[in-house]
Amino acid sequence: MADSPLPPGSTIGILGGGQLGRMLALAAAKLGLDVVILTPDEDSPASRVVKKTIVATYDDPKALKALSRLVDVVTYEFENVPAAAVEQLAALNVTVSPDPRALAVAQDRVDEKTFLNTAGAPTVAFAAIDSAEALAIALAEIGAPALLKTRRGGYDGKGQTWVENAADAPAAFARLDGAPAILEARAEFVRELSVIAARGRDGEIALFPLAENHHENGVLRRTSAPAPVGSATLEQAERIAAQVMAALDYVGVIGIELFQLTDGRLVVNEIAPRVHNTGHWTQDGCVTDQFEQHIRAVAGWPLGSTAATGHVEMTNLLGEEAADWPRLAADPEARLHLYGKREMVAGRKMGHVNRVRPLERG
Repeated sequence: MADSPLPPGSTIGILGGGQLGRMLALAAAKLGLDVVILTPDEDSPASRVVKKTIVATYDDPKALKALSRLVDVVTYEFENVPAAAVEQLAALNVTVSPDPRALAVAQDRVDEKTFLNTAGAPTVAFAAIDSAEALAIALAEIGAPALLKTRRGGYDGKGQTWVENAADAPAAFARLDGAPAILEARAEFVRELSVIAARGRDGEIALFPLAENHHENGVLRRTSAPAPVGSATLEQAERIAAQVMAALDYVGVIGIELFQLTDGRLVVNEIAPRVHNTGHWTQDGCVTDQFEQHIRAVAGWPLGSTAATGHVEMTNLLGEEAADWPRLAADPEARLHLYGKREMVAGRKMGHVNRVRPLERG
């Protein structure tokens, strides 16, 4: 970056034009910063709220060069941006935040869990799988049932299947079309938590209160925050977040999904080097929300306060549920956030609603 912090009037580039890009752009506008996005999609949700949209594939050399001329720093809204795109931007002397290493780590589940363990962040036992035979061997070591996931791609429950026993190994491997995979031990957890954290260019760290999450069919359904947690749990989460971000020399907001085991220990399920669905509650429940925090971090600004201002239950609106917007808009306790997607497809995230109540004071 030519200057840090970037002054108002500077331009943030975002790879991706979905709802996260849209909400990042709106946060940037609040701080007087412009946004240019690069997306392969015409009429994307983010494109309608930004200064300029470049429609091209993420690794299109001409598009990346055009982007580099318009922006002061680049970030991304999802972790499956091709590594080649980031490499081309680096060759054009463009700062990309979070660092490309975070992108690479998050794109491969074996690399991700290996990195986490090296950084001192605990995970369930796992093994790399490249054949049905390797799967049977790993099951004998890890135990069954266990969860088989593709190493790359897959989201919201896609690209994964349970393996019930050794006899199920060939069929399970076939269910993922024989793609390179990871086998993960079953986690005996009592609840799913997440921590949304941020790290600035100067190494400053800010953590949002922990959130408790509920999934249905592999898709996040509800988040409740701040989650009721004891000091020991909070300390574990803070330590994990600090270790992960330090190991990556991270800049920006990161989402870290956690399992709380029956003995109270936390293990990391996965990390997302970006703003995160489980952090949407911060839009109506914190002094600074995750989107503004990410923009602050990548622009080199001081991080904002993460103090909770209320207790929030966030519910994702999937498919036709978004058609209920008149009722939700009339509900005085609801804070409605719609993503501007043109088609209501079953299971598609169309928006979310935050319901806020006062914090309980001890």
